[in-house]
Amino acid sequence: MTELKNSSSRRGLLKGALAASALAAPMVSRAQTVSLRFQSTWPAKDIFHEYANDFAKKVNDMASGRLKIEVLPSGSVVPAFQLLDAVNKGTLDGGHGVLAYHYGKSAALALWGSGPAFGMDPNMVLAWHNYGGGRQLLEEIYKSLNIDVQSYVYGPMPTQPLGWFKKPIAKVEDLKGLKYRTVGLAVDIFTELGCAVNPLPGGEIVPALDRGLIDAAEFNNASSDRVLGFPDVVKNCMLQSFHQSGEQFEILFNKTKLDALPTELKHIIDYAVQASSAEMSWKAIDRNSKDYADMKKQGIKFYRTPTSILKAQLDAWDKVVAKKSAESNVFRRVMESQREFAGRAGQWQNDYMVDFTMAFDRYFHGKA
Repeated sequence: MTELKNSSSRRGLLKGALAASALAAPMVSRAQTVSLRFQSTWPAKDIFHEYANDFAKKVNDMASGRLKIEVLPSGSVVPAFQLLDAVNKGTLDGGHGVLAYHYGKSAALALWGSGPAFGMDPNMVLAWHNYGGGRQLLEEIYKSLNIDVQSYVYGPMPTQPLGWFKKPIAKVEDLKGLKYRTVGLAVDIFTELGCAVNPLPGGEIVPALDRGLIDAAEFNNASSDRVLGFPDVVKNCMLQSFHQSGEQFEILFNKTKLDALPTELKHIIDYAVQASSAEMSWKAIDRNSKDYADMKKQGIKFYRTPTSILKAQLDAWDKVVAKKSAESNVFRRVMESQREFAGRAGQWQNDYMVDFTMAFDRYFHGKA
């Protein structure tokens, strides 16, 4: 009788424990959810802000409720150029931008986007970052600046236009005296070419153009330029340039917040960065080509930047980087690292890749 009573008691305790566990499980799951507040350096309507949201969605979907990233547009918490400091201090948990926006802290940071990169295209610059020593150099630079963030460089951007001008630029002399907007080391390039440069953030460019505060400007791509309103105030766009021919995006995390996450969530973030890099590249081809075609239908005139200006950009770049390398050991080391990687990777790509223009012209321009 006692044995039956004890058995019944044990069954009752077991049922009670299981019921309590079932009730507690959802509470534990909710307690483990981590919410992170990000800000991009882009206006809400820009495709770049969309890229930031694309990354956040991948993380949120894969984390299944354990991690939730919310992305606010530029200026929601801090101005675009203050993103790095805000993430470092923990004012924001993370952010989405470009390294050139940190140019004021170290000119070397702009080498992840400004300039011809020894002939590397954007994807090759990203390859250098991941496999040629760039990542380690970037971590070293941030550490030297007492900036405690985790940086994920991703998303190779297409070559950026020379910019939007009130009338086409035919020769180098046409640039002299122009009040021109750009960022990063491109500031130094265009200053060397005789422009008066104003490094405005994205959301401020078109209003400045409209009010005559600047004469000309570049931002990035057909989709961004169109939605920001460039075609509404200027009707001429010069395509092709070396000033930012290999730029990347940067996803930032506050290091303390990131380190506190479980290992599996850190892996999700790693793979979300890689997936976002691929998706961004594909989406850019689709959307940029559509917006380019639509702007042409609107009557916007597009011109190829003259070879003389491209050569002048390279001459200006050589002067700028020689000066910066003499002033900064870390700048020189980044340049040397890029040059070493580009010498090998560039030779391979130039030797192996066919001239796609030949095939395109054959089928769309009727050329033999």
